[in-house]
Amino acid sequence: MTEKYALQLEKYANLIVKVGVNVQPGQSVFISGSIEIAPFVRKVAEKAYDAGAGNVYVDWSDEALSRLKFERAADEVFSQFPSWETEKRNSFVEKGACFISIVSSNPDLLKGIDTNKLSSFQRASGQGLQEFRRAVQSNKVSWTVVAASSQGWASKVFPDLEPADAVNRLWEAILDAVRIHNDDPVQAWKEHHSTLISKVDVLNSKHLHKLHYTAPGTDLTIELPEKHIWVGAGSNNSQGNAFMANMPTEEVFTVPYRDGVNGYVSSTKPLSYGGNIIDNFKLTFEKGRIVKVEAEQGQELLQKLVDTDEGSHYLGEVALVPHISPISNSNILFYNTLFDENASNHLAIGSGYAFNVKGGENLSAEELAEAGVNSSITHVDFMIGSAEMDIDGIDYDGNVVPVFRKGGWAL
Repeated sequence: MTEKYALQLEKYANLIVKVGVNVQPGQSVFISGSIEIAPFVRKVAEKAYDAGAGNVYVDWSDEALSRLKFERAADEVFSQFPSWETEKRNSFVEKGACFISIVSSNPDLLKGIDTNKLSSFQRASGQGLQEFRRAVQSNKVSWTVVAASSQGWASKVFPDLEPADAVNRLWEAILDAVRIHNDDPVQAWKEHHSTLISKVDVLNSKHLHKLHYTAPGTDLTIELPEKHIWVGAGSNNSQGNAFMANMPTEEVFTVPYRDGVNGYVSSTKPLSYGGNIIDNFKLTFEKGRIVKVEAEQGQELLQKLVDTDEGSHYLGEVALVPHISPISNSNILFYNTLFDENASNHLAIGSGYAFNVKGGENLSAEELAEAGVNSSITHVDFMIGSAEMDIDGIDYDGNVVPVFRKGGWAL
């Protein structure tokens, strides 16, 4: 862990534990992270114990071994997902653990790998972690996704810098995005959460029936479930403890009505998926279903993403982020969804969040489907916002309510 940012990283680790998952006394903590960022992972574990955590378990990954496996292992390996991997996460859910995912992967890690292996792996892991995903998407547990700077990722974002300088520059960008440079980052996040909730309250008061998006390459209408709820990243788990699912976050979001999406939408930022980049793509919808996929880069992989299962042909999330926002203003393309989605309006292919409909946390899978919430073994966000995007809300009486104009809030 770079000495230059030791104090800031100390504050960042504390923020993840105190605000990200809000560790409770005696609670188990499950951390996912790469061996390349091991010093920072250890710092987060230290802060978790300081906060009173019981057992802190770290699920390590290794990019070099991951690449080696995709290069050398037989095709059939990627259609299998170990039962012990499923049981491991599910057992921590049953213990009431909180989950911290620290992302740092190289966006080009699996460039050139057979897309059949990639799609088989995504499908198998999606099926194996389906129960865990349901727990997360219904807020049964506290969870957060955060980031750490790594060499592969940093060199992708800042290709003109020397490797060590690129790592430091990415750390600076991450720390800026999560408000570490405030005197009291925890208080700064409470105030930021209140700002997002003010937008949530306005949107919920409008009780909109549809959203109509227009921008170059985009003319899309999204119907919303009758009992939809707008939320920010701040949530409460089933025990009533607050947590922040994404850090950074600038979004407010809800769930679309599964069969109510029509028109076409174009991406405005690259999508890092499966260790590859998908860029300049367009999706066309009819009655909710993706019926046409076009991409200048990564067409085959994007098609395989859409074909993961039946639910991956539909949308599961609609999120609003003003074009003028801290991450967007940085003018940095992160090639990482956690950051790029918080610089742009975005949508998600795949499953919807149960808590985005009234009482959804307590509904069965069948009841959620009846309410219009999509189900899938995948959930992948992609960016569509720009300074040229307008969004109109349409209420149940047919009245038009300006929501966005030229990429900014109109409410």
